[in-house]
Amino acid sequence: MPRNLSHRESHLVSRVGWLRAAVLGANDGIVSTASLIVGVAAASATQSGVLIAGTAGLVAGAMSMAAGEYVSVSSQSDTEAADLARERGELETQPAFEREELANIYVARGLTPELAYQVADQLMAKDALAAHARDELGITEISAARPIQAAFVSASTFSAGAALPLAMASILPMAFLVEGVSLASLAFLAALGVVGARAGGANVWKAAARVTFWGALAMAATAAIGALFGTVI
Repeated sequence: MPRNLSHRESHLVSRVGWLRAAVLGANDGIVSTASLIVGVAAASATQSGVLIAGTAGLVAGAMSMAAGEYVSVSSQSDTEAADLARERGELETQPAFEREELANIYVARGLTPELAYQVADQLMAKDALAAHARDELGITEISAARPIQAAFVSASTFSAGAALPLAMASILPMAFLVEGVSLASLAFLAALGVVGARAGGANVWKAAARVTFWGALAMAATAAIGALFGTVI
C-alpha cells in the first residue's frame, strides 16, 4: 500500500526542556511560598507579617530559581561544548577511527555491519560532527542546554506560582488563613499537575496526585514547626 504522505505525528518531547523548568518553577513557587505563609501564620504572626514574609519569599525564591537554573544549565552547556570541541578534533585527526566508532554504534542497534558502514559514511559525508553529536554523545537540538531560557522560565513561573498563595493570604481573615491557604494551594498544585501532564502528554491523575502529596507534606511540616516555636516563644 502507498504510504499516506499527509500523515502527521505529534510528539511532545520537544517541549521537555522548557516544560521541566516551568513545572519545577511553578511547583516550587506554590509549595515554598504556601509553606512559608502557613508556617509564619501558625506561629501567631500578624497578617502584615505573614504578607511581608510571603513577598520576601517570592522575590528571593524567584532570584534563587533563576540563578540556580542558569548556573546548572550553563554547566551542562559548557560540558556539551567541550565534548563537541573534542569530537571535532578527533574527526580531523582520526577520521577512520571515528567512522569505525559510529558504525559500531549502528551495529549495536541492530544493523548489519555492511549497512552500518554505509549509514556511517553517508551521515559523515553530510555532517560528521552532527552525526557523532547525536549518536555518540546524545546531544540533539531538543536536548541541548539553554541556560537563559531555563533561568527565565523558572523565575517567571516561580513568581506566578508564589503569587497564588500570597493572594489568598491577602484576602483571607487571619483566623482562617492557615486552613484557607493550605487548601487553596493544594488545589493550585493539583491544577498544575494536570496542566503539566497535558502539556507533556502524561497521565493527569498521577501527576496531580504526585504534586499534591508532596505539597501537603511540606505545608504540614512547616505548620507544625510554626505552631511549635510560636507556642514556645
